[in-house]
Amino acid sequence: MKIAMVGSGYVGLVSGACFADFGHDVVCIDKDESKIARLKDGVMPIYEPGLDSLVASNVNARRLSFTTDLAEAIEGAQAIFIAVGTPSRRGDGHADLTFVYEVAREVGEKLANDAVIVTKSTVPVGTGDEVERIIKDTGTAHNFAVVSNPEFLREGAAIGDFKHPDRIVIGAEDDLGRDIMREVYRPLFLNESPILFVGRRTSELIKYAANAFLATKITFINEMADLCEKVGADVQDVARGIGMDNRIGSKFLHAGPGYGGSCFPKDTLALLKTAEDYDSPTRIVEAVVKTNESRKRAMGRKVLEALGGAEAARGKKVAMLGLTFKPNTDDMRDSPAIAIAQTLGDAGVKVAAFDPEGMDIAKPLMPDVSMCEQPYEAIEGADAVAIVTEWDAFRALDLNRVKELANAPVLVDLRNIYNPDDVRAAGFEYSSVGRS
Repeated sequence: MKIAMVGSGYVGLVSGACFADFGHDVVCIDKDESKIARLKDGVMPIYEPGLDSLVASNVNARRLSFTTDLAEAIEGAQAIFIAVGTPSRRGDGHADLTFVYEVAREVGEKLANDAVIVTKSTVPVGTGDEVERIIKDTGTAHNFAVVSNPEFLREGAAIGDFKHPDRIVIGAEDDLGRDIMREVYRPLFLNESPILFVGRRTSELIKYAANAFLATKITFINEMADLCEKVGADVQDVARGIGMDNRIGSKFLHAGPGYGGSCFPKDTLALLKTAEDYDSPTRIVEAVVKTNESRKRAMGRKVLEALGGAEAARGKKVAMLGLTFKPNTDDMRDSPAIAIAQTLGDAGVKVAAFDPEGMDIAKPLMPDVSMCEQPYEAIEGADAVAIVTEWDAFRALDLNRVKELANAPVLVDLRNIYNPDDVRAAGFEYSSVGRS
């Protein structure tokens, strides 16, 4: 089957490469000529483990190609995926659907055969209806169906998630849409991956509800962490204790500096706006959004406390290890590190940082932070070391070397990756999240 993937960002590129690896003939389209040129040269626009080799192998097998020519790319394609960005709209927080609607209009104008148009982008309820209307208004003479097929990919583990999904959600309103999508995902039938066929609006809401629920779990355990610090309990044991309940589950119960990234912040906000539009308040999600935003600054204040308080911290230096919102990605969108660095900077603290993949993207977002070539360079002369992202590279630091390089043996572990007894035995003042 020929598949056209409009949008060669994170979702489009990973999905296109994986579909090609299934044996489909995939063309990825993007208006960014420089991005397409780099992809043709084998240069990835994002960091995702294993993506470069997956793209290269399928390009060599002539199953995957890249172009800026939409008309040429969609000719003969039975499935045309829309995988463009839907960022939060400035001013009101609604999802900005400008790119989605532009693609729908252009696809309708250039459609050369019957096809299914699939929204892979995360879009609010009712977007598929509007996409269908836009394509109809172009006057196309070809039969088409509009389908919702949300992605559930974790950055850093996206290829595995795509090839071995928990579920595949397909929102279709007719047999054409359902039949084509069965053929698209037929290679996964061998893995017995469950496919859930639902209505289009239901599919659109499933994506938002899933992300909001996961964001709620993160925010809940972070609030429990604050309570643990007050009462002398251990949040990691609390997380294990409740996570062993099958009704709750252990995933996303890791206390830390709050969620960030490309999905949770914008999707929870978009869900709130949709709920407002339909006069159906989502008070829990509203509290999650507010609490998560305040938590990031609170983690900055936690580092200041480790320096002796805001007044004592002025003029001191902090080494920040980790900048991306999670490990195994270069994604800096809404990363807690940004707010933490701002809080420290506002208090007159100098910040030096190291991240294995995110520093090039972080530089313009954090202009007052000194970027270092390796972690020990950042640590040299620091009055405190703060672990902000749980990269593997930070899990086994040479604590003796850290103590020699730093001005003071102070470690603030915002990801709880160290054993408190071990760090204190090494002579450090140690603070973590939700552990006394």
